[in-house]
Amino acid sequence: MAATFDLVRSLALLTLAFVCSVANSMRFELQSGDTKCISEDIKTNAMSVGKYSVVNPREGYPLPDSHRIVVKVTSPHANMYHFGDHVDSGNFAFTASESGDYSACFWVQDTRDTPSVVTIEFEWRTGVAAKDWSKVAKKGQIEVMEFELKKLYDTILSIHDEMFYLREREEEMQDLNKATNSKMFTFSFLSIVVCLSVAGLQLWHLKTFFERKKLL
Repeated sequence: MAATFDLVRSLALLTLAFVCSVANSMRFELQSGDTKCISEDIKTNAMSVGKYSVVNPREGYPLPDSHRIVVKVTSPHANMYHFGDHVDSGNFAFTASESGDYSACFWVQDTRDTPSVVTIEFEWRTGVAAKDWSKVAKKGQIEVMEFELKKLYDTILSIHDEMFYLREREEEMQDLNKATNSKMFTFSFLSIVVCLSVAGLQLWHLKTFFERKKLL
């Protein structure tokens, strides 16, 4: 009975953890000449995989040249991780070397003579969701329980690393807020000093003026 309860609890935790995993799958439309960028916050050493394809508006016929796209995946510091020129599909995979927002940008060439709308299917997975577990299970020939526990263990490690990453980002934001508050205090103090100095000079000038005119 206890073993059954532990199994149910493990599977529940596994389900909850995978809900929190990053796996974006979407379909969107893009006008000719327009650009659409999708960003994902990825931490250092996290695995990331993605694939994209253009939906053929006339199934069974060759894809028209107006429906080919340019795809570029870059890091927070503009390092190129993937580039596809005049393509209708592709995929990319990399391990993040820096933390921050990674961007995948899609661009459709401007065809003024025959403007078109391109439909794109895009899937982007990071962290534990980026692993191909079916290949792991087949290669290792492990039992179902061991397989589920391995996925659970890797998911917990991913969540643990994500918590530390978020804590580091929070500390960076706190330091930035402290620095901003300090600068604002200094600026406000200097502004008050300047205002008081100007007011004092004006009073001195008026007093001197009235004394010359013998009004005081």
